[in-house]
Amino acid sequence: MSPGTLDSILRRLPLPSDPNVLVGFSTNDDAGVYLLDEGLALVQTVDFFTPIVDDPFTFGQIAAANSLSDVYAMGGRPVSSLSIVGFPEKGDPTILEQIIRGGLNKMSEAKCTVIGGHSIRNDDIQFGYAVSGVIHPEKIWRNVGAQASDALFLTKPLGTGVISTAIKKERASNASIDAAIGSMSQLNRAAAEALREFEKVSPSSCVHAVTDITGFGLLGHAREMALGDPSANIASVSLEFEWQSVPLLPGALEAAREGMVPGGLKNNREFLGDCVAFADDIPEENRALFFDPQTSGGLLVAIAQDSADTALAKLREHGINASRIGRVVPKSSPLIQVS
Repeated sequence: MSPGTLDSILRRLPLPSDPNVLVGFSTNDDAGVYLLDEGLALVQTVDFFTPIVDDPFTFGQIAAANSLSDVYAMGGRPVSSLSIVGFPEKGDPTILEQIIRGGLNKMSEAKCTVIGGHSIRNDDIQFGYAVSGVIHPEKIWRNVGAQASDALFLTKPLGTGVISTAIKKERASNASIDAAIGSMSQLNRAAAEALREFEKVSPSSCVHAVTDITGFGLLGHAREMALGDPSANIASVSLEFEWQSVPLLPGALEAAREGMVPGGLKNNREFLGDCVAFADDIPEENRALFFDPQTSGGLLVAIAQDSADTALAKLREHGINASRIGRVVPKSSPLIQVS
C-alpha cells in the first residue's frame, strides 16, 4: 500500500479516547504505547513481509530484526513476541523450519521470548512478528519533538531496497549482498542502549525525537518527524540533509544507477512530491536513495546541538558507526531540503 493511501485512511479514522493510550496512530509513530501503571507502559508493534533474500534462515533473522526495531525506536525493551506465518500449502516444510529458526535466533539475541503465533495457508511466503515491550511512561521516544538547531544522526547506511531488487534480478555483487544482509540482520538494540546511556549523563531532553527508517524511506520518515503533533503542542519544523554525509551500503549507488528501483521507492517519491527540494548538483541515483524503502533500517535521531558530539561518541563506543547527516531548522517551505 502506498504511503499516501495509508495516510488518507488513517486521517479518516476516529482516534482512541482511552486516556491510557500514550502513543496512538495520530502521528504514524513507530509503535503504540499503553499505560499499565504509574511507572510502566506497554510498547506494541507488528510487522511481516515476503522474503527479500534467498536463504530462509537469514530471511527469518531479518524479519525478526525488522519487527523488533519499532520497539527500540520508541526507547522500549522487547520482552515477548508472537510469530505471523503465511506459507504455501504445498511448500517445503524444511524451508519454513529454517525461517522460524532464523527468527528464533534473532529473538534470542534480543532476549525477547517467542510465546506463540498464528499461521495461515498463503500462496506467498510471509513472516514476521507482533512484538510487545516495556518502557517507563516518562522515557518514551517519539518520532516528533525535534527542535530547531538539533543535529540529525543516522545509525545505519541506506540502500537495502535497491540492493534487494538487484538480488531478485541477479544483478547484485556478493559484496553488496553481504553488506545489505549484515545491515538488515543487525538489531537496533545497541544504538538504543547507547542513546539511553547518553541520556544518563546528559539532560533527558537532549534526545528530542527518534524513528527507525523502514518502508517510507529516509525522507518519508523525516517528513513524519518534521510535521510535529499539534494535539500535543509539538510544533512542526523543517529538516535539512547534507547529501554527501548520508552513508550508503556498498553497491547501492550502482544498483540505483542501473535502475534497480523497487515499487516502494516510486510510491514514496510520488507521495512526498513538493515536500522535498534537492540542490541541482545532486546526482539522480543519490536522490533516489533518499526515497529507498528500507528493511530493518537504522534510527534517525534528533539530538540537541550542544550534545551532538557526546552522543556520537557514545554511539561509536557501542559499535554503531552513526553519521551526522543534517540539522533541524525552523519550519519553512519546502518541509525538507537536501543540499
